[in-house]
Amino acid sequence: MATLQIRIDDTLKKQADKLFSSLGLDTSTAIRIFLNASIENDGIPFSIQHKTIPHALQEAIYDSRFQKNLHGPFENAEDAVASMLED
Repeated sequence: MATLQIRIDDTLKKQADKLFSSLGLDTSTAIRIFLNASIENDGIPFSIQHKTIPHALQEAIYDSRFQKNLHGPFENAEDAVASMLED
């Protein structure tokens, strides 16, 4: 039997231990599952890609950063809702 040693951030290790424990696993078992799934899939067993942000959300982020296309402030919630329902 071989030993695998890796160096990871303490916080990442604690978070992983907590997650795997909640699934009834220890971290070593979870890593073995990952390695077996990688072999079975002949690659990483999940998609590795950049997260995409929907265009509308990108526009909203841009607008908020550059103070464009903003409405308000509003006196109360009713006025805010009325503004959202316009158009």
